[in-house]
Amino acid sequence: MTGMKNNANKVRGFNLKIAFLVIVFGFISALIIQRRFGYTEFSGAFLISAVLLFLLYKDIMRYKPKYIARYSMLVLMGLIIAGSLLVGRLAEYVFTGFLSGMGIAALKTAVFGIPLPAGAMLVTLLFDFHAAIVFSFIVSLLGGLWHADAVYSIYFFIGSFAGAFSVMRCRKRTALLKGGIYVLGANLFSVTVIYLFRGELFTLDYPLALAFAFFSAVSVMAIVSFVLPAIEYFFKVTTDISLLELLDLDQPLMKSLMVSAPGTYHHSIIVGNLVDSVAESVGANPLLARVASYYHDIGKLKMPEYFIENSITGISKHERLTPHMSSMILMSHVKEGVELAKQYKLPEPIIDIIAEHHGSSLITYFYQKAKGFEHEEAPSEEEYKYPGPKPQSRVSALVMMADAVEASSRVLTDPTPQRIKSLVDKIIDHIYLEGQLDECELTLKDIYEIKKRFTHILTAILHRRVDYPGFDFDEESKHREGLHKQLSKEDKTKPERDREKLAQGSPYIEA
Repeated sequence: MTGMKNNANKVRGFNLKIAFLVIVFGFISALIIQRRFGYTEFSGAFLISAVLLFLLYKDIMRYKPKYIARYSMLVLMGLIIAGSLLVGRLAEYVFTGFLSGMGIAALKTAVFGIPLPAGAMLVTLLFDFHAAIVFSFIVSLLGGLWHADAVYSIYFFIGSFAGAFSVMRCRKRTALLKGGIYVLGANLFSVTVIYLFRGELFTLDYPLALAFAFFSAVSVMAIVSFVLPAIEYFFKVTTDISLLELLDLDQPLMKSLMVSAPGTYHHSIIVGNLVDSVAESVGANPLLARVASYYHDIGKLKMPEYFIENSITGISKHERLTPHMSSMILMSHVKEGVELAKQYKLPEPIIDIIAEHHGSSLITYFYQKAKGFEHEEAPSEEEYKYPGPKPQSRVSALVMMADAVEASSRVLTDPTPQRIKSLVDKIIDHIYLEGQLDECELTLKDIYEIKKRFTHILTAILHRRVDYPGFDFDEESKHREGLHKQLSKEDKTKPERDREKLAQGSPYIEA
């Protein structure tokens, strides 16, 4: 009962926060769109603004509840709405003053220079396209209310829709130029239609309105280019643009991984290929999935030699350690990875995936090894489990499965398609039955698709190759391995003085 009361209090407190935001930003919006000050006019504008903001909140709660969990994102949405209206009001004031100073009577044409589509573009980049459409609808209605003319609502909505649509797949900051071109086209079309509807197409006001429509598109590009990096920094929001910058393999962390832990580096690249192949089909962000895969094992930089993929000799460092100590080292790479990610200021979604990519899974090998020690007490499973949490998102679950599948595929001596398929099925079924996917949004249909794509990619990567005529690599490899063992055996029988001399010049002696 106490837990239920606590949950009820949390919900009640959360609803009070939402109500506070609706009231505050409704008040600010009503204040901005006032043409003349009066109690009745302001009260009507406030109620309309508050109702529209409440509808926006209900839409977000229905379609994108993850934003509700982050109060800062709701604050950001409110700031973009109020900021768009404020910038529009200032722009209209400047343009009207310019026309008055030039002695031009067509002051209404200044409305077409208002850069309201900038807000819709920002919402698309920071939230998603669906939220941007609802945002465009609300801001356009407020814009029409502000000018007391429904025609302007149509103009603002068409421009905002075009701007939002143009940056749906924005991966580079230079792509914002394309958004400006889309807005320009939409603005010119809307102005033409509006003047055609009014019967003023052949008046002197029409060319001036087109000029302001052009300036609006240019202003939109400038505003979005300037404001977006600031929002990313202060609100810790990750956009596809910032993710694309992290995809560069010349990033300091990736270069360190390539030099200090080349096996882990190669493993991470393959994991990236696996998750990228299936991410979009299961409703995940492919770019986030690939970037998260590249960085998910950066914690291995602290002790790379304790992870077998980075071992040059193939001799495991864990042979001299107790199973519990080995499991502690393996588990530590998650914590170390989170700390490194924070140190290098990686985005929060990447940090979350680093922390979740092993979930609370059991380190089976060392747990079974510890159980085999008869002179010790039976070990607790909890001591050999990763600390979690379990994957909370589709991307995190994808990285977990791809990580396990890629690592396991290395043990296949004869990687036929059927064996690869069997391996993928077994690993993913184990993850599912262990309950690691309980807290993410993957369905059984998604898991089936993941298995199919992973099998296809791994089969292509691990395919058999034809033998090179005249070369017997297996025989040469065996010869070298025998020579290495012989030298190592002879080395053990030599006096310590000879060992020191040999160690200084022989490539077969480990430092």
